[in-house]
Amino acid sequence: MTTAEPLSTHLRIVFLQADFCPGFDFDLPEPYSYTKKVYQQTKLSELHERIHDASILVISAIKLDAVALSPAVSPNLKLIAVLATGTDCIDLDACRARGIVVSNCQNTNMECVSEHAIGLYFATRRRICEMNNRTRAGDWLKEAVMCRALDQDRRPPLTCSEEVAGIIGFGGVGKRIANLARGLGMRVLVAGRKDSHATNSINDEQGVDRTSYHTVMEQATVLFVAVPLTASTRNLISNKEFEKMSRQTLLVNVSRGGVVDEEALVKALSKGYIAGAATDVFYEEPAGPENSPLLRDDTKDMNIIVTPHMAWLGEITWKIQLQVLKQIVEQWAAGETTECGGMNRMT
Repeated sequence: MTTAEPLSTHLRIVFLQADFCPGFDFDLPEPYSYTKKVYQQTKLSELHERIHDASILVISAIKLDAVALSPAVSPNLKLIAVLATGTDCIDLDACRARGIVVSNCQNTNMECVSEHAIGLYFATRRRICEMNNRTRAGDWLKEAVMCRALDQDRRPPLTCSEEVAGIIGFGGVGKRIANLARGLGMRVLVAGRKDSHATNSINDEQGVDRTSYHTVMEQATVLFVAVPLTASTRNLISNKEFEKMSRQTLLVNVSRGGVVDEEALVKALSKGYIAGAATDVFYEEPAGPENSPLLRDDTKDMNIIVTPHMAWLGEITWKIQLQVLKQIVEQWAAGETTECGGMNRMT
């Protein structure tokens, strides 16, 4: 890593997505002063101009690639504070090369994301959105609309006591999903690593009983995906995995787009390899029919529920994240660059 240039005592703090992160004030230690610039939203076409003079960027999920993070585009940048738990929208190698600190709000959205995952499960298993639309359209009087709630083999929905929940990713969100699933009466299987050669139960270094990844793919009737997007998790679930699953299986993804192969998922739904899917995340965001297979016209009759990366949204998450974000900037200005509170510093 290159050595960072000495800090000016006057910092320029730029909020690029104030719709998600209001431009609040900071209590910086002496001798620092600051000015702030607040933008409700920032288009990629506006990004370079807006970050050119910034010392600190406050973002939610805007893409910051190597060009944006180059000395020519953001010569004064020292800190990126992320109002989110993930940092996959940022080129971390470019930040390391320049000594730019990246801090995210780790473990601040576990309640909201896990509850959203359970909501997606119920909506998909019981086809709630389709039933709502058909009832409003008057189909109850025209046809046996309840037959649309049957699965592809003409079976009614499973109840929670019949479900086998596979947990892919056992961090804070995965743990809470597992607890909620058990509370609902599901049998829970925590998956081991995909590259593990173990075939049955595994006891990991934390004493957690895990089931081999491939066994979970075969036995789960609902899969909850809650892993970060890394080189090892990209397309973690693709054609081979879908072909092993039960025809009753639902896939619920609240992790990151790119963890589940979108084209493979559409194929699995169209061929009846699985019963349905729900996702809060997409490979490209914002997502639309032009950039996501999951939103094309040919998926409209499939049992798939989509939401716009909003699982994190909740009053408690917002309060905690704003507190942590304030702490990130103030402690960084005080020279504290190690982990503190809910903050994860990445340099």
